[in-house]
Amino acid sequence: MDSLVASLRQELLEHRPWVALTGAGISAASGIPTYRDHDGRWLGSQPIQHQEFIENPEKRRRYWSRSVLGWPRVGEANPNETHAALTGLQHAGLLRGVITQNVDRLHQRAGSDNVIDLHGRLDKVRCLNCSALFSRAEIQKWLERHNALPDIHSVTVRPDGDADLPTTFIDNFVVPDCTFCNGVLMPDVVFFGGTVPRDTTQACFDLIDASNGLMVIGTSLSVFSGLRLCRYAAKQKKRLIILNQGPTRADDLYHEKYAGDAFSLLSICATELAGLSAEQTYA
Repeated sequence: MDSLVASLRQELLEHRPWVALTGAGISAASGIPTYRDHDGRWLGSQPIQHQEFIENPEKRRRYWSRSVLGWPRVGEANPNETHAALTGLQHAGLLRGVITQNVDRLHQRAGSDNVIDLHGRLDKVRCLNCSALFSRAEIQKWLERHNALPDIHSVTVRPDGDADLPTTFIDNFVVPDCTFCNGVLMPDVVFFGGTVPRDTTQACFDLIDASNGLMVIGTSLSVFSGLRLCRYAAKQKKRLIILNQGPTRADDLYHEKYAGDAFSLLSICATELAGLSAEQTYA
């Protein structure tokens, strides 16, 4: 471990400043399940697709009925040591910002700033007709008032505020509409199969341009929106390092890869570098 710590420390210092690209693996220690295992294989059934939610009322009912029990796990989750490590690296001047594929806002709660939510944020809900925004907490209260909910301890919580439920409960579930125009409400996230807004993608490119390296943490990059950022960084001749236990789709692009207990490795390095001032690290 000592040699790996020294190697990562040297990377972080020699190629500063960095931007971090994080995935679901980073939030697993906060109690938020992941969709895939370390090898990128699905752990359960595939999540709802963007077009399904838009076009199919039954799919929307299925999503909200499962989400009403799954959301509290996400909403009440706390940042873990890896979130704290990245905040520490940012305060030390080694990290310009974070691009996260996660929708849980744990980076912000850990104290990180300049965070780009690549796939949106689960704590907000948007009307697809008039674009009105609601807090997920507000929608949660509505759902609980209008539906008889089973005991949450009797269901299996899944990633991104989802949960496994019996069909009879889903069929009778009452779905909220927009209070302004009666339009369809959707979590303010990019579901699988959806498209990341162009301005969000451009903001990611700009952050990479302003950095010397891209550090990929806790993701297999199975989703193209994350992989394209690695390809962009490589095209711009930025340093690319990966901290992930299993294979990734950018394994043909990296300069260094740290597998095994990559999160502990990052935390140790962040602790060692925490005493550095921004003036020292940017010098």
